[in-house]
Amino acid sequence: MKKLEIITRPEKLDIVKRILAKNEYSGMTVTAAMGCGHQKGVLKEFEQLNLDINLLPKIQIMTVVMDEDAEDIIQELQQQLSTGAVGDGKIFVSDVMDVIRIRTGERGEKTL
Repeated sequence: MKKLEIITRPEKLDIVKRILAKNEYSGMTVTAAMGCGHQKGVLKEFEQLNLDINLLPKIQIMTVVMDEDAEDIIQELQQQLSTGAVGDGKIFVSDVMDVIRIRTGERGEKTL
């Protein structure tokens, strides 16, 4: 199993949900976030105002997918979320060793 942590623009949430649903995944956790990367929170729209924004609104979506589905989902996310502009976000991928459903104690892939 792979955990995908997707940090992107808030308006891209529906795209992420649609891609996951198309691949038969509905479970996700969405968190409002503020952040900056290489653009250091600077937007061209605000340069003329001499504002030091520093942090921009983002969302962080966490989901777990099966190993065999991960690469296809990652590729589609990258293609659909990219605007070609700085600040599109990142996808962090990590291995999941186990998952336990708290209610029943079930473990492993069947909990997804």
